[in-house]
Amino acid sequence: MLLRKTVLVLSLATAAVLASTATATAAPAAPVAAPVQVAAAAANPVIVVGGLSGIAVAYEPIAARLRGDGYRTFIYQLPGLGLGDIPASARAFAGYVNQVRASTGAATVDVVAHSEGGLVARYYLKRLGGTATVGRYVSLGSPQYGTYVANILAFLGLGSCAGIVACQQMTIGSAFLADLNAGDDTPGSVRYTTIRTLQDELVRPTGNAAVNDGATNVLIQAYCPVRVVGHLGLVLDGTAYTIVRGALVDGPVRPNCLAL
Repeated sequence: MLLRKTVLVLSLATAAVLASTATATAAPAAPVAAPVQVAAAAANPVIVVGGLSGIAVAYEPIAARLRGDGYRTFIYQLPGLGLGDIPASARAFAGYVNQVRASTGAATVDVVAHSEGGLVARYYLKRLGGTATVGRYVSLGSPQYGTYVANILAFLGLGSCAGIVACQQMTIGSAFLADLNAGDDTPGSVRYTTIRTLQDELVRPTGNAAVNDGATNVLIQAYCPVRVVGHLGLVLDGTAYTIVRGALVDGPVRPNCLAL
């Protein structure tokens, strides 16, 4: 059973890319020279929300990019490594948002969320009143409408996600997703952006990483056809980051296909 759970976590994980813990936030770096529009948007702290099974090592690259552009950046690790109930993780995230707001004096924050983290943040927005405290929501490869990778685990002999609740909730057709996606996908005045890639090996079909009702849904290969970006690469890839940066300043979608 332990081996099965390990296989499951590796197959659905967001690559353990968490550079901080939920209780230890990264100290804001001093802003460096940046375009005027980025400096203006930096008034909103940015919370990078990790995904399933992260062990605090690789979200630091995207956090460093954000700090380099002048943002006060924090990294949130899902409680219990994201294996448990997503609404419970969202309630914990709500408390974290309040901590960041209290420590920075900011009325609102922006959220950049990877994989399962996008579902946690979106549940916070839709079901826990988070639209009052979030200005911009950007998801990277989040299975907004589920993924067949979770469904297929039964075929591989792992039963119902080997008992891992978050995996069960990310299954296409789950009760959790039916509730999350009932009604308006994009409540409140939050600006919603989703970013996805054709090479995402964990969110299948990749169109399930988009949401409806006025969100800006960006497929990287629609702008950069030869750009190869995997699920984990969404938090490391330079082109993906140029989309994130544009979303945080309410700019047009203009990916830099050659960005490192």
